[in-house]
Amino acid sequence: MTEVKLTLDPMAAEAVAEAPAVDVQAVAEEVKKVEPVQLNDDLLTEEEKKVVEDFAKTIDVSNVNQILQYGAAAQKNIASFSENALNNVRTKDLGTVGDALSDLVVELKGFKIEEEKKGFLGLFKKAGNHLASLKAQYDKAEVNVDKIAEMLENHQITLLKDVAMFDQMYELNLQYYKELTMYILAGKKRLEEVRANDVEALRKKAEETGTPEDAQAYNDLVNMCERFEKKLHDLELSRAVSIQMGPQTRMLQNNDALMIEKIQSSLVNTIPLWKSQMVLALGLENARLATEAQNSVTEMTNKLLKDNADKLKMGTVEVAKAAERGIIDIETLQHTNQQLISTLDEVIAIQNEGKQKRKDAELELARIEGELKAKLMELR
Repeated sequence: MTEVKLTLDPMAAEAVAEAPAVDVQAVAEEVKKVEPVQLNDDLLTEEEKKVVEDFAKTIDVSNVNQILQYGAAAQKNIASFSENALNNVRTKDLGTVGDALSDLVVELKGFKIEEEKKGFLGLFKKAGNHLASLKAQYDKAEVNVDKIAEMLENHQITLLKDVAMFDQMYELNLQYYKELTMYILAGKKRLEEVRANDVEALRKKAEETGTPEDAQAYNDLVNMCERFEKKLHDLELSRAVSIQMGPQTRMLQNNDALMIEKIQSSLVNTIPLWKSQMVLALGLENARLATEAQNSVTEMTNKLLKDNADKLKMGTVEVAKAAERGIIDIETLQHTNQQLISTLDEVIAIQNEGKQKRKDAELELARIEGELKAKLMELR
């Protein structure tokens, strides 16, 4: 810690408006807790106690300007420090980090693999189109994810700087806190001595002499002591502000550290895991498509084999039947023979009928001829 120097010069405040330069790789130190304490010499080292002792002897309570400006340097440091801390909080926009993390989640969730129903004829063409579409989606998502990752890395660098800066701010605040404590202790020590010695001596002198000037001198010193006591009270208020700035600085630092952890987790865990899952997804998709194609080919091959087997069976049976079948079926010969016999029977019957008719016709002709001959005989 920087050595504390007490001064009665109100213009001796150190410049703290600008944030100190920090190492980007610096890490946050363990949070230092400010415990409630009693304002006494126990808070100081032996060296600091000596500084307070020597400085208390230089305080002139009767000096109006000195009393008005007492501890002003330390108060100015606290005011500048508070303003600097406020500027760091005001100019920081952690909402952009949250938006970037939300965008990352949207991108990672937006990549989906949807299956398509494919027929055998368009299997390979549709499979190729689907895989190309899948790769295009991944490429687009990867570009967006890389942009978000770059943005998060930039935020992470800024937050690391802030974490290191808050460490230095915390150390500065401890220095200002110690400085105010020493001013207060020195002032109280001097005030106690003046009241115990100088004020009491003037009171006795005024009582002994009874002169107005001695009474006024006593009254003036009493008033100066009261004003100096009020000044010390103001310093105690500033010291209380410094005490509060300690945990407040750590809270701001802790918020940055938590955001750094979220960013780090996204960069080293979430994004690589997503990319590895996408590689697996693409590999599984290739395997799925190959398996689907192979299954479709196998199913079609089996179907063709079954159809060919059925057709072969039908053809073979037909050929076998044809080979075992005679040139003319016995049924055909039987039908032909029956028709031939029937035809012969009918021919014979017709012939016999014609022969009988011819015989009858001969008899009829003979009769006719006899009748004609008899009739002619009559005419003669």
